[in-house]
Amino acid sequence: MVTVWEYSPGDVFVSMVWFFLFFIWISLLISVFADIFRSEDLSGWSKALWTLFVIVLPYLGVFVYLIARGKTMGQRAVSRADRYDRYDQTAAAPSTAQELERLAELQRRGDLSETEFQQAKAKLLA
Repeated sequence: MVTVWEYSPGDVFVSMVWFFLFFIWISLLISVFADIFRSEDLSGWSKALWTLFVIVLPYLGVFVYLIARGKTMGQRAVSRADRYDRYDQTAAAPSTAQELERLAELQRRGDLSETEFQQAKAKLLA
């Protein structure tokens, strides 16, 4: 006897909703664990207790964590992103010495006249 699996569009939709809810849950768990271990204001014992609470009672643990520390969790994420942005800007910005070398090279090639070079150099050093 051959059984045929028949899925209606509604069954497919419900399966997709459960699939996405599962991955949202996994993402939420990862975020909570990351925040627990990145948190500088928690002691080692506090981190251990929060981790144990989230592992033993996952749904309750995550929801209690979000209620108790959700606001500061968002603030820490924003400050961490700001630190990364500042680092990227300072790492990507060329130094004054590099800019002067580039201007000198442009002048040697004849792309900049002496007056243009002096103006750009004064602007750079100002």
